[in-house]
Amino acid sequence: MIIEYTPEGGEVERLDAGRLRASEIQVIERTGDGRWADIKEAMSEGDIGALRVVAWAVKKRTEPSLRFGDFDPFEDEMRIRLDAREVRDYAERLFAKYGNSPEDLAAAFRELRDVAADGEACEAAIADVTAPKDPAPAESSPSPASLSVA
Repeated sequence: MIIEYTPEGGEVERLDAGRLRASEIQVIERTGDGRWADIKEAMSEGDIGALRVVAWAVKKRTEPSLRFGDFDPFEDEMRIRLDAREVRDYAERLFAKYGNSPEDLAAAFRELRDVAADGEACEAAIADVTAPKDPAPAESSPSPASLSVA
């Protein structure tokens, strides 16, 4: 997941929470008072507390002295975006769920585009999962001439 943090009057910061070190996760768990799996789930649902603690932990990579109490963004300054791997996973799941309903699939893909961090990666994932698939090669039966009796 990517957290887009846009402080008022500032530039957008993309904080990559898709790959964290074990030590960062431990700090997040202690500070967020929860298990990483629960915090990650809460973050995907837009929980402000989860977003804040994860964004703070990622920001500490470049600002090691940043204290949690000093990182207090407004709710509308943070937004979740999906990274390329997550977009691909969602595209596959959406196609499996809505592939037989073109209108529902189109609506689901519009929503996916809205939350993708990388528009080009999103379009590539959608094109890939919707592309016609080559049928699996049929197993050929051996010709009678190729069978030999010993």
